[in-house]
Amino acid sequence: MSTVPCYLERYSSIAMRREDGILEMRMHTRGGPALWGFWGGLHRELGQAFLDVAQDPENRVVIFTGTGDSFCADFDMQGETPPALNAEVWDEIRREGTALLCNMLSIEVPVIAAVNGPAFIHAELPVLADIVLASEKAVFADKPHFINGVVPGDGVQIVWPMLLGPNRGRYFLMTGQEICAKEALALGFVGEVLAPELLLPRAWELAREIAARPKLAMRYARLVLTKKIREEVCRDLGTGLIMEGMAVLASMAPG
Repeated sequence: MSTVPCYLERYSSIAMRREDGILEMRMHTRGGPALWGFWGGLHRELGQAFLDVAQDPENRVVIFTGTGDSFCADFDMQGETPPALNAEVWDEIRREGTALLCNMLSIEVPVIAAVNGPAFIHAELPVLADIVLASEKAVFADKPHFINGVVPGDGVQIVWPMLLGPNRGRYFLMTGQEICAKEALALGFVGEVLAPELLLPRAWELAREIAARPKLAMRYARLVLTKKIREEVCRDLGTGLIMEGMAVLASMAPG
């Protein structure tokens, strides 16, 4: 018999609800649009939340979305103050960064992303979903890394060249290029573009259609369709995060 899992209310920056085996994960910051914390917040919670979701056999489909008119477009300047950055602190960031992508890819049921607005920080997360829906107001970019002197090593260096091709992917990461929803659809990493008010209803419509299919067929389809992505991400992510951290620490060294 299905029960309400305790993790639904465990996280301060992820609102969850489940209906008929369909789990909706909605990122937020203090109830408003999601902001990425320099320390703690979504960076700390999201990987663990993905693991909880992956380990729950009652989940049949996952919907991943944001709050209001932004998916995740800026940093949380009011969040937890980070400690002085050193090798040990970066090691914690590395572990959380690894969990973020690898735990998402460990979810063994179909994942639908509903990108409700600009995705400028960890935009690789929604495009790793099996079905990517975008609001007409959605925009995709990588703002935290290369254009700010930071190595793009936390997974973006794997996902975007995979989706856009090696040259277009590197251009995207090294220029901070913004790709609107219609162009994302033309490029093939978004499946549908919808009016904002139709986005989440469409995600739930698709989720109900998928949830009605045989359980093992859904799970095994997810596994075979993400096998190569999981292998590449989980193989190369650690190296990228270490290089990103070394460059950040080197930039802070005196002289």
